[in-house]
Amino acid sequence: MKIVVLTGSPQKHGSSNLLAEQFIKGAKEAGHGVSVIDAAHCNVKPCTGCIRCGYGGPCAQRDDMGSESGGQGIKSQILGADMIVFVTPLYYYGMSAQLKTIIDRFCAFNGDIQRKRMKSALISVAWNADSWTFEALTAHYQTLVKYLNFQDMGMILGKGCGTPAMTARSRYMPEAYELGKSLRG
Repeated sequence: MKIVVLTGSPQKHGSSNLLAEQFIKGAKEAGHGVSVIDAAHCNVKPCTGCIRCGYGGPCAQRDDMGSESGGQGIKSQILGADMIVFVTPLYYYGMSAQLKTIIDRFCAFNGDIQRKRMKSALISVAWNADSWTFEALTAHYQTLVKYLNFQDMGMILGKGCGTPAMTARSRYMPEAYELGKSLRG
């Protein structure tokens, strides 16, 4: 299976990316191909809502999302995958703006994503450990799963993972690894 991991943290060595690394390790050991798209460091502009794409593409904007120049844009990588893993720190009880910007740009190829019936997963971390910490993020993710016809393969929601050191000692490291390792074709 081809897996695209969309990371949304501006901190390349932050807590959410630590969990992503464990997921990737497990997925590779299970024989899957994994590529990472670092949403926080891509050149992707926000969707303007111009609808020139007609909801079927191409997008009017020219940035890292498209492959109009013949390169391997983010759109091509996503459409070439069997699974998308969304990785984000919790920012004000939602995903990072960097990850949300890429998801908003799915507008230009929603139909193509919906027809693929891809698998998906969510990996997130938060300093907060209250029972309601991830409610808004998981509601958004579950809505994406329904709308885009994804098959949810699981969520790793790292409560109390405010620093990389806290995350490294947490139970979520082996959980992320096991999620990747448990995936089947």
